[in-house]
This record gives sequence, C-alpha cells and structure tokens, in this order.
Amino acid sequence: MRKYVLLTLLLLALTGCSEKKDETPAADLRLEPAAFGELQGFEADDMSPAYEAFRRSCAAIAGQKGEFLGNAKIKINRRDYLAACAAAEEITPAGFKEFVKKHFQPFRVVWQGSPEGKFTAYYEAEIKASLMPDSRYKYPVYGRPDDLVEVNLKDFAADLPSRKIVGRVENGKLVPYYTRAEINRQGIDAPVILWADSDVDVYIMQIQGSAVARLPDGGRLRIAFAESNGRPFKGIGSILLSKGLLEPGQASMGSIKKWLKANPELARPNMDENQRYIFHRLGNPEGPVGALGVPLTAGRSLAVDKTFVPLGALLWLQTSTPDKQPLNRLVLAQDIGSAIKGAVRGDYFWGSGGDDVLEAAGRMNSAGQYFVLLPVSSEEDNGKENQ
Repeated sequence: MRKYVLLTLLLLALTGCSEKKDETPAADLRLEPAAFGELQGFEADDMSPAYEAFRRSCAAIAGQKGEFLGNAKIKINRRDYLAACAAAEEITPAGFKEFVKKHFQPFRVVWQGSPEGKFTAYYEAEIKASLMPDSRYKYPVYGRPDDLVEVNLKDFAADLPSRKIVGRVENGKLVPYYTRAEINRQGIDAPVILWADSDVDVYIMQIQGSAVARLPDGGRLRIAFAESNGRPFKGIGSILLSKGLLEPGQASMGSIKKWLKANPELARPNMDENQRYIFHRLGNPEGPVGALGVPLTAGRSLAVDKTFVPLGALLWLQTSTPDKQPLNRLVLAQDIGSAIKGAVRGDYFWGSGGDDVLEAAGRMNSAGQYFVLLPVSSEEDNGKENQ
C-alpha cells in the first residue's frame, strides 16, 4: 500500500494542481450541402463490401450512450444513425447504394477555408512466427509486461489534466518504462505470445500496430495492439534520412524494410533510436480491430481525427492511389491514429498482406477531400456554424 501512496504523491508533485488548457486550435470547420451527383465516381462504386462494414459500425454504436456519436465537432445524432441501421436490416448488400441515397445526405467537409487535405494509408503487416522458439524463430513478440503500470492523472485529482502515463514502479516511485534499446538489450518481465524469424518484421509490425502471423504449419494468427511503453515515437524513415543512409524519395516503408534487412549490422542501432515499443496480444480472427471496436474492412475503413469526425460516420472519399489512379469510394470512420490530425485528414486501411501491400500503402501520400454523409435528420444538429 505504501508504494501506491508514494506514487500518488509523486504524480501530484510532478504535475501540480493546475490543469493544462486545451491546446487544440479553434477549427474553421463548415459543412457544405452537396448532391450525390457531385460525388466523383459514386455510381461506379460497388458498395456491397461496405454494407458489412456499416453493420459492424451499427452494432458498436448501439452499445454506446449519449445524444451524438462521440464528442466530434461534426454532430451525428445517435438516434438518427440507429434508425438508418434498423432500415438497413431490410436490404441486401446489392441494395446498399440506393439505401445510402435514401437515408443520408452528403456534405463537403471544409476546414480552414479549403476542402483539400492529406490522405495516407496503413495496412496489416505479415510476419512469420512460431509458438515455440528455435534457431530460426528467436525474436520475441511480447505481450503486455507484468510490471507495466498505467495511470491517468485525473484519477488522482479532479483539477489534474486527463493524461495517461505509462511506467513502472521502482523503489516506490513511478519511473518511465524501459526504452526500446533497454528492452532489446536486457529483456523484460512480459509474456511472449509468439516468436518471429525477423526483428525487422517485428519492428514494422509495431509501427502498424497489428499483423497476421503465418505459422510453420500453415496456420494464421492475428496479432493486435495491447499497449506501448509510453516513450516518444521517432520514425525510422527520418532517422535513416538524417544520416544519409537513404536518399530523399526512397523512404517508403517498402524501401525502408529492404534497407534494414540488407544492413543487419546497422538496422538494430537505428531502430533502437525510436524509443517507442509496442506490446501485442492475440487478436480478432476476423481482422484487426479499430478504435470503434470493430474489425476493419480492407478498402472501406478509414482512420480519422475524432476531434472533428465521429467514429462510425459514413464518408465519401475522393483521393488517388500512389500510382495517381482515382480512389473514389464509400468508407467508414472506424479508426484513429496519432498522426491523423485535422478535419480533412485520413489514413486509408489498405488491407492485409506482404511486401506488395506494404509497398502500396507505404507510398500513399495523396491530396484529396471527403464528404460526410449525415442521416437525414442529423442535418439540423450541425447548425449554421458548420454550413
């Protein structure tokens, strides 16, 4: 008991009793009414794969509370959304497009005077792994450490900021958790859920947050995010570029992976400069689970900034692939990401696979825009300030 009293006192002493003000800048956000005919490629999109993604969102939102979906600046009335969900039970995937046109109204999202934003992509990595270690499978995939402590400052005093801190207790004090370099050098008190055959693949899996593990017998297991060590993240691309180890324009994830595997003597010390370490758990066999709590759907799930766009929202995405081909389709806001900031910003879930998927997703950095599709009765909730 004494060590937790000391922990509380330490947190109060470190943070003081003044709450940090919200540093999120005031957003110049508005929604412009649009017609479905203005949505590029709308009639050409086969929306049947999005039907199941929509139903998954419906199931998650049915278990929520509150008048609106989340606390986003774009307001979607939960009752209106669930009314659309109920109507969707009467249709087939083939009828989903007509259903959307009947029950939703598109609005172009404009932020800071422009509808244009940036769209990147992410994917579910693939690793080769075994349940038991041997001379090939020797790199641990750690589960959540037994000595990892997670606290929220606001739990200790109402006037403290809501801020999560991850660490460990040492001599009665909360201290930062081990860095990546320390974990790799000395190991940690944590379960090993799998053993991989490549530390580079484990590293890339940690960047992506999840992976499919292919076992020696041909079986497959999904690995999901469990927790991080709370340390700062530093991108491997910026590390290699700053040292001249990669040339500008060569820092796609596919190129980075090739370089790391071709230069094993340099790979580990450079990877260790990223102090952030991700711990994993065995995941949902249906697919990686996003922030909404549902399995993601390849090509139909989008990570957004939930400050602006509520999780569960339907969006019409207009952007391009890394090869400059049009990418116009119905997607659903089902995930978030630490780098996804802004009202017109998205991370497109490419799907699962090996190096071909990695290369495609890793190269995507496209300009684009999107329209939020509001349930017909939710239009009034967004008020004049957004229109």
